[in-house]
Amino acid sequence: MIAAYQASSQARVNAALETLFVAPSPELNRLYDAMRYSVMNGGKRVRPLLAYAACEALGAVAEQANGAACAVELIHAYSLVHDDLPAMDDDDLRRGQPTTHKAFDEACAILAGDGLQSLAFSALLDPQLSGASAETRLRMVTALAYAAGPAGMVGGQAIDLGSVGLKLDQTALEYMHRHKTGALIEAAVQLGALASGRADATQLAALQTYAQAIGLAFQVQDDILDVESDTATLGKRQGADIARDKPTYPALLGLEAAKAYALELRDQALHALRPFDAAAEPLRDLARYIVERRH
Repeated sequence: MIAAYQASSQARVNAALETLFVAPSPELNRLYDAMRYSVMNGGKRVRPLLAYAACEALGAVAEQANGAACAVELIHAYSLVHDDLPAMDDDDLRRGQPTTHKAFDEACAILAGDGLQSLAFSALLDPQLSGASAETRLRMVTALAYAAGPAGMVGGQAIDLGSVGLKLDQTALEYMHRHKTGALIEAAVQLGALASGRADATQLAALQTYAQAIGLAFQVQDDILDVESDTATLGKRQGADIARDKPTYPALLGLEAAKAYALELRDQALHALRPFDAAAEPLRDLARYIVERRH
């Protein structure tokens, strides 16, 4: 079930994303090539899937969330480009291919990431991608700016970089990951729900509880895969967190306890969706997928 939904959603968001990488002049071709390379070189598209599924859970059609889906994927891609830079995680491989600074150069990668961040907000406001009202789009921009910025993803990355070699307790580790990974996943669900034009406060609160649980589950499973998987399957260097002496859930809790915690978070997410009918089944499937995936 999830495979078919994932394939159709990936095709939808990829078609929308492709329209965004047309350089306005020949002088900018290389920059746009680097931006396109950073986004269109694979990826699970988990965040766009969540935006579409949240929109559909409220009875709207998935296409209404195209702007939201593009925006969260562009922010995600920009964060990966910058995370991979020598000054940060210094990675050479992403999605089984050379990282952007390896495929182009470091300066071009920095600018590509900057461009993708700005492009995300343009996509969210593009009337061709979103038919939401001006008031709703303002709420969506505000939510994305908060999630992507120093109070969200960027702040989480700052904490992560400052935590290398430290022994964090579970509360501190979760605080970091609710920002670094969870904030953008929460935003994906929120933006998709807002794009439906049908979300009330109670529904948004339930979806936020769902998103908080899967956002943390996603990171726990990432940490597990960093131990159990291999470079070819992951498409990035296996064991990188251990090599950098980063705090992880398996290191803190033990591998089996980390697996149990991922399942507990999945169940919390499913419980939050009890008020929703069968239209929310893709959200339920995604909660299961996040803790069952192998890459």
